[in-house]
Formats: sequence, C-alpha cells, structure tokens
Amino acid sequence: MSLADLARIPADARVYLRPTGFVDSPFGFDGQTLRLAGGLAWFSAIEFIVAADGRRAAGALVAVDRLDEAMASLPGGQRERATATLARIVAPRPALTLGERIVRLDQPQVMAILNVTPDSFSDGGRHVGDPEGAAAAGIALAAQGAAIIDVGGESTRPRAVPVWEGDEIARTVPVVERLAAAGTAVSIDTRKAAVMAAAVAAGAHIINDVSALLYDARSLEVAASATCPIVLMHHRERPEPDQQGDVLIEVYDWLEARIAAAEQAGIARSRIIVDPGLGGGIFGKRVRDNMALLNGLSLLHGLGCPILLGASRKTFIGALSNEAAVTDRLGGSVTTALLGAQQGVQILRVHDVAETVQALRVWRGLRDEALTPR
Repeated sequence: MSLADLARIPADARVYLRPTGFVDSPFGFDGQTLRLAGGLAWFSAIEFIVAADGRRAAGALVAVDRLDEAMASLPGGQRERATATLARIVAPRPALTLGERIVRLDQPQVMAILNVTPDSFSDGGRHVGDPEGAAAAGIALAAQGAAIIDVGGESTRPRAVPVWEGDEIARTVPVVERLAAAGTAVSIDTRKAAVMAAAVAAGAHIINDVSALLYDARSLEVAASATCPIVLMHHRERPEPDQQGDVLIEVYDWLEARIAAAEQAGIARSRIIVDPGLGGGIFGKRVRDNMALLNGLSLLHGLGCPILLGASRKTFIGALSNEAAVTDRLGGSVTTALLGAQQGVQILRVHDVAETVQALRVWRGLRDEALTPR
C-alpha cells in the first residue's frame, strides 16, 4: 500500500498506528526517529494498519520523516484520529505516586506477584494463613528490585473455584496493611469491589482488575472514588476455539472501550494502565494469539496509557517448551519481559523478580551505552 492509497481508504475503515523500526540511538538521525512514550526506545517507522470489521484490510510502512505526508493523505476524520493517536504514542507517561514511592515510567519497572491463595497455578498455598510471612516475602521481593508488589487472593488459573469476597479480604488485607506500613508500593489484584475498597483502605496504591471493572457492578464506582491508578486487563468473556479477526485489533478496540467507560465513570485516563491479558483460561488467548500480541505490543501505546505485561510462567511458554512445568519457565518468562521492554512496556508483572531485574539491568546497560553521545 502506497501513501497515495491511504487517501482512498473506505470511509468506514479504521486506521491504527504501530511504532516499529526501533533503533539503538536517535543520534545522527535528526528528523528520522521519534521517542516512544518518553521512554528508552526510539522508532524510525510507523505501520499504518487499515482495518474493517475487525480485520486487517491493508497496511503501509511509513518512515518517520514521511509521517506528515502520510497524515495529510488520510481522509479528514481518519486524519484527525491518526494525529491524536500519534500524539499519545510519543507523549511521556507521568510517574506513579504510590504512597511514599515514586515509580518512574520512563523505564521498565517490575511488579512482583505475591499470591495468598491455596490454588495459584504457580505458588499456591505458600503464604495462606500467614500474613507476616507473606509480607516478609513481599518486602524481600522489593529488596530484589520490584517497584510494586501485587497481592492477590483469588486464582485466575483455568477451572479455579471462585472465592467469596469475605475470604479474599481476609487473605489479602492483612498483607496489604503490613506492606504499606513498611513503605512498599502495593497493588491489589482483585475483580471484586468490596475487596478493592478494603484493600485501598488498608493502604493499597493500585487496583489491578483482570476483568477491567466488568465482573462486579460496583467496581467502576469504587475505582472512581479510590483516586488511585487502575489496571484494566483484556479478557474474553466467552472464548471460542476458533477465534476470528485480528487479536491485536480486538484487544486495542476492547481496551479503548473500557477506557472510555472508565472515563465516563469519573476515572481520568491519567489514572489508567492497560494490560493485553496474555494467557488462556479467562483471558481466552490461544498460543498464536499470545504470540501475535507480543509481536505487536507497541500498537497499544496509541491508547495513551502505561502498558502492563503479565506473561510470566504462562501456559503458552510451556506449550512452546515441550510442555515445561510451571516452575521450569524462567527462560521464556525473561524472554517475554525483555521483548516487552524493547517495545516500551512500562510495567512487567513477574514471579521471578531477581532474574528479571538482572536481565533488565543488562538491557538498561545496553541502552545507556547506545544513548551516550560519542
């Protein structure tokens, strides 16, 4: 598809912009690169994706130094939308103020998973009934380099039994209280309004909802009144064996709609973090869907929100590794974390904190070297 073809796209088609052509450094390429979301990645091209009915109809790879020409060639309404999307792609993401902690989003940060469930697919039962031990484990994860500790009291593994909100509160709130009192940035991983409210009252600084505030009718109201950052995660309510359409476009459109719903409820976009929802089970992704999302993650920057990626120890890693057990997926987990960092993901939710932090430090060293003027 040529630039001239962009002027002839159907009026009912939609144009998406995906940053690509990443370069080590912008030095020596004046006017040929743009900085991604104020972070440590620079890109030299935009993939213009033209879609109709949720499917890709055409595409064009446009160099940054020809973006003005490409934008000008688009029909009026699509030009305005694409221009606004590009502005969101390059806009820096403000730091998160989480209690005593300031978490900068101009570089990738690690969110540590701390489960207090008996049936988590990864470490179920380790901290059940022991809030002191769970909090100590969270503080240790922070010492390893985690910027945020994500406390969860209900498993989202396939066929997990739903947990009554009172039990979930009893599991999580004592841990949240202890971590917050220790000065740790804490996130509550829940889809229930009562748990959100109790955890925020106990000191939680982020609400991380796998249902994107859809599971509980009161969630939007509670999240709006909490005034803290909210993670909206994509999921498929009725996963089908043979999903149709383009999963990347589906996730983008779905998250855009959830952002609009949150804004309508009084949650500012500046408080919203988005998560593509990798994995099977309630997230409804096949292996190929997860691969497509990982390959195209940078598209989500067009939503104008920080991106959270939770790929750690997911089933698709095992499926690509001779059905490796959950505890044997470190290599794949670190690979996905680095892939996210390379595409400008701001928050990486992981089980293996020390190993991921070390990998990111090496990645950061490479970036610092590339960005040091000669």
